[in-house]
Amino acid sequence: MRKAPKGGKLDPIDEKINRIIAMVRAKVEHPFRVIKRQFGHVRTRYRGMAKNRAHLITLFALDNLFLVRRRLMA
Repeated sequence: MRKAPKGGKLDPIDEKINRIIAMVRAKVEHPFRVIKRQFGHVRTRYRGMAKNRAHLITLFALDNLFLVRRRLMA
């Protein structure tokens, strides 16, 4: 993110860049929030790399279903 100088304002171009960065960040971080809050995955259990990977892949698949649940119900 681009910051304004102390007591100053950002250029309109920098504001636009910050907005684009924030939009991308929101799209990327939203699935992680759903996985943490809805499915309770706040810590990784050390059960082996393959099992952890399989668990996360399953959670992301459930996340995709969770995010489109209203469209699926219609």
